Amino acid sequence: MKSDLQNCYINGVSRRSFLRTLGAASAAAAALPAMAYGQAQQAAGRRQGGGGMSDMGERVPLGPDVVIISSNENPLGPAQSALTALCATAPMGGRYHQEESQKTITVFNDAFGLKRGYSALFPGSGGPLDLALMSNIGPDKPLVMGDPSYEQGTRAAMTMKAPLFSVPLTKTYAHDVKAMLAAHPSPGAYYIVNPNNPTGTMTSKEDIAWLIENKPKGSVVIIDEAYHHFSTDETSIGFVAQDKDVIVMRTFSKIYGMAGIRAGFAVGRPDLLQKFQTVAPAGRSLASISIVSAAAARASLTDKDLVPLRRKINGDIREETLAFMTKKGYKILPGSQANFFMVDVGRPGAEFHKAMLEEKISIGRTWPSLPNMVRVTVGTKDEMAKFQTAFVKCMDKKPDTANGAASLHLPEYHIPSELYRGESIA
Repeated sequence: MKSDLQNCYINGVSRRSFLRTLGAASAAAAALPAMAYGQAQQAAGRRQGGGGMSDMGERVPLGPDVVIISSNENPLGPAQSALTALCATAPMGGRYHQEESQKTITVFNDAFGLKRGYSALFPGSGGPLDLALMSNIGPDKPLVMGDPSYEQGTRAAMTMKAPLFSVPLTKTYAHDVKAMLAAHPSPGAYYIVNPNNPTGTMTSKEDIAWLIENKPKGSVVIIDEAYHHFSTDETSIGFVAQDKDVIVMRTFSKIYGMAGIRAGFAVGRPDLLQKFQTVAPAGRSLASISIVSAAAARASLTDKDLVPLRRKINGDIREETLAFMTKKGYKILPGSQANFFMVDVGRPGAEFHKAMLEEKISIGRTWPSLPNMVRVTVGTKDEMAKFQTAFVKCMDKKPDTANGAASLHLPEYHIPSELYRGESIA
């Protein structure tokens, strides 16, 4: 896998610029129905700028000398195998070549023992996650999710006018499946992010199996496995193969380093995937993936050394960083099995984010239930060394008390839809 590391450290800049341009066409594909998207805008309102605090790159422009460890991107970028497939496929771009997508779907299904029709390939996983959520919730079908967790569930509930039941995580920051079951007698869906975002912690497969077996008839369990490749725990895709009421989301944006190229899977029984059409009847044609994205995704899936190598690279740098911060006496939220972690900064997270940005380090945002914690993406070894220096400097500064100790945390939102690529939206 030496070529993968060479791709990052030797050719990273030129390749990254090329891929950013090439991926623009794929990124424009629609995944959210226009009407629902408009409703989400009205419900959430607007804010100025993003400061690098979103998960899908909808941020204010940052200088080339700023270390960006805010959006859980993979600094290694696409693997050499994916780049080779992408470049080899690009000359065929004058034709539709829909068979490229089907080849990738077949490789994915074979890897997980899925029958034909049990998975669908999209440009990224943000759009299909919206469709999975929105096709199963509504005014009379509530959504139950963890707190804190990825806000896309919250936004989907707002859009569909569905009652939302946010259930605190357990003491080990896993989803409390028994409390989730008790939250409502007949919800439309349960949303589990595993590893969870922002905590990076895991909910055991045994707990998920218990929820699936004990949930009310008609409810669907939606499991977001965007970061699952960074963990060694077993996937929940097997529940789909068993015809359970489960939809599992997978993305190529994280460990595979394809955030700007856009590829992701929705995995579920055919009837559950077909329900996506009730939210966006034209969704499948509008969200068709580009042939270069499909080829890069397929090459990544068949690159057997890719996931274990990148899991080790991420894990080693994460643990080195956490060891440094623990030695310094900083409070870390334990148990992350993802490419990010949370740290207590002892002041409103937005305030600390601003201080770090002045040191040319863009870190992640905070969550209302953990207002003094910020999320930090694991970057390269060099990037994390710069982060450590800036973090210590900012922590040594006295917190801004101009607004008093009762200052409120104002949560920042974005809408991670393939339909949207512009100014930040709250």
